[in-house]
Amino acid sequence: MLKAGIVGLPNVGKSTLFNALTSSKNAESANYPFCTIEPNVGVVNVPDERLWVLKDIVKTNVVIPTAIEFVDIAGLVEGASKGEGLGNQFLGHIREVDAIIQVVRCFIDENTVHVSGKIDPLDDIEIINTELALADLSTVEKRKERIAKQVKAKEKNAIIEDVVLDKLMELLSEGKPISTDSFNEEEIPFINNLHLLCTKPVIYAANVSEDDLASGNELVEKVKEYASQHSAQVVVISAQIEAELAELSPEEAKDFLKELGIESSGIERMIKSVYDLLGLRTYFTAGEKEVRAWTITAGMKAPQAAGVIHTDFEKGFIRAEVTSYGDFVSAGSYAVAKDRGVTRLEGKEYVVQDGDIMHFRFAV
Repeated sequence: MLKAGIVGLPNVGKSTLFNALTSSKNAESANYPFCTIEPNVGVVNVPDERLWVLKDIVKTNVVIPTAIEFVDIAGLVEGASKGEGLGNQFLGHIREVDAIIQVVRCFIDENTVHVSGKIDPLDDIEIINTELALADLSTVEKRKERIAKQVKAKEKNAIIEDVVLDKLMELLSEGKPISTDSFNEEEIPFINNLHLLCTKPVIYAANVSEDDLASGNELVEKVKEYASQHSAQVVVISAQIEAELAELSPEEAKDFLKELGIESSGIERMIKSVYDLLGLRTYFTAGEKEVRAWTITAGMKAPQAAGVIHTDFEKGFIRAEVTSYGDFVSAGSYAVAKDRGVTRLEGKEYVVQDGDIMHFRFAV
């Protein structure tokens, strides 16, 4: 399951946002409710209105959205890389996630003390990024020590990895971003094996007051400018509003959002940003038994997409029956879609598109 880690300094709204995520009742589901697995982990349905349209067309009562796991990373303070606070726990959790959501404070509230004594989201970001870089530097240095004997023995892979480690140490020491563009194809696997924190894609959740939710403020603009220079994304949220939305029915939530002048909740926009940042797509299976969403990576071919359901589907793949979402909705049924010629058979080289409705044929 896709994992996103929520990080942030104390009193930036991180816990309020996480609690809203894991207690929301705004999505219906047959098997993945909004729930908390343990105190700091929650599984959340990925909102997709297309599922409910398909539900009515195929006349099923079972809808299964795809899901994302949010991890509330605990104990982040300055010095976390050296074990300050719950630093080791923080670093252990964050290594396991696919993307990092940094909650940064973009609201002024005299009653909520900031750990640094002033409100500056760029300072907050710098503290977090410094801790990540220091932790990565320690990882790289330990790895370099571990392969020293193999390098001395002139083992080919160890020599290549040692060069990679030297490059990484230089980048991390100078506070420069780590991009795989700086490494060749032979070197990249060594980087991937390190599971470095600084290579995780980042979304900045700019936490604002209710008054600034629709239009943002100067602090948000600072975060957006920073993100644009560091290949990251920004989602403007109000953790307090998200907490209030979590207590409402879907209809009440929609009305509340309209009153605020926004179309979708911050949680929905954040999940969509995660999908966009990681290059993820959704395809569907739909029938009388159930309508279900499946997550794949962009560019994935039909056999690999089938393997997301079950490895046997990929191994025995013959072909896929495919109808695009728009064509299927327009047709109103499989029979009409076939009569119109919009349902087609695709082979092993077909690249699955977002919204495709798939039926796989495979040999047992």
